Amino acid sequence: MSAAPLTAVEDSVLLVQLTDSHLFAEAGGKLLGMDTAESLERVVDLVLEEQPKVDLVLATGDLSQDGSVASYRRFRQLAERIPAPFRWCPGNHDELAAMREATRDSEMMLPVLDIGGWRVVMLDTLVSGSVFGFLDAEQLVLLERALAEAPQHHVLVCLHHHPVTIGSRWMDTIGLHNREQLFEVIDRHSNVRALLWGHIHQEFDDRRGAVRLLASPSTGVQFAPGSEDFQVDSLAPGYRWLRLHADGSLDTGVSRVSGIDFEIDYSIKGY
Repeated sequence: MSAAPLTAVEDSVLLVQLTDSHLFAEAGGKLLGMDTAESLERVVDLVLEEQPKVDLVLATGDLSQDGSVASYRRFRQLAERIPAPFRWCPGNHDELAAMREATRDSEMMLPVLDIGGWRVVMLDTLVSGSVFGFLDAEQLVLLERALAEAPQHHVLVCLHHHPVTIGSRWMDTIGLHNREQLFEVIDRHSNVRALLWGHIHQEFDDRRGAVRLLASPSTGVQFAPGSEDFQVDSLAPGYRWLRLHADGSLDTGVSRVSGIDFEIDYSIKGY
């Protein structure tokens, strides 16, 4: 499997994850009372302030709320102020055709790339018309080949839907529905170092054996950890950074903006 190589200037590379931006075609569009374009802009401002040299930006789904080409172009306009290559994968609110139209002048939708001593694999878990995720046979083959053909690379696997339970009843019903098949592939290979996803609008950091399990805040509204039913959190929007080292180790953290105040629209009863 050919992967677009990116050159690392040091023995480590810095990645930034932006996820669950839920943008609209029109300016000022709000999700649960928050102006999602404004909050994304604030998060990008924070990235630019804190991260002087970003090697790659990962956008892990639900970039749009309405699935419009205009919303993806808005995402590009706001996020591409970060001077780094981007890779996207879709979430349950995304529309693949519109994503591809908005990125057809770029390599943003290519699923596999090599950077430094690492391989990054972007998986598509979108099930049209559904909130939960699923990896079809084509995606599982893509992952198998990406892992098998680069045994010398450490691998970061990215997707939108969470492949493990997170202790939130309503969220755990709408995660990745064939997680066992994902882990069957991963368990056949020794080079996967971490899984990274979005969807849950909250920070998550755990392990499954030698594999780090990571999820990140939304650039907009946050969901309350451990909630039985749909519940919005008061934490601020944010992003995750990942420093990938040549020996296969990684450092990572979450950073959040300050000073964003919004009134939650409680008329929204579900996600």
